[in-house]
Amino acid sequence: MIKNGSRGFSLIEIMIVVAIIGLLAAIAIPNYMKSRETARRNSCIANMKQLREAIHVWAIDTGAASNATFTTSDIVPNFLKDWPKEGTVAYPIPSNASEIPVCPNSAANTDHVL
Repeated sequence: MIKNGSRGFSLIEIMIVVAIIGLLAAIAIPNYMKSRETARRNSCIANMKQLREAIHVWAIDTGAASNATFTTSDIVPNFLKDWPKEGTVAYPIPSNASEIPVCPNSAANTDHVL
């Protein structure tokens, strides 16, 4: 039953709902961006660890010295399914087996280190 012919929400009620949604968005969006960057950093570090371990296993299996050089074909597909990438950029090939892999975007991502 409708009283006095009023239906729907008043302008004040709609403005309050919009303000509450805006406040929640202002809280949630920065947290989402921070968690997204943290996930990207953790993924990059995990890729570098996987690459380092595959190179070490290759060196052990082949009896190579710690300063031995290698190519991606030495590592892929026997020790890694595919050479890791961050986005579309492949990780650079370390100059020897003892060198620590680096992030392909190391200039922009200074906290992506092993």
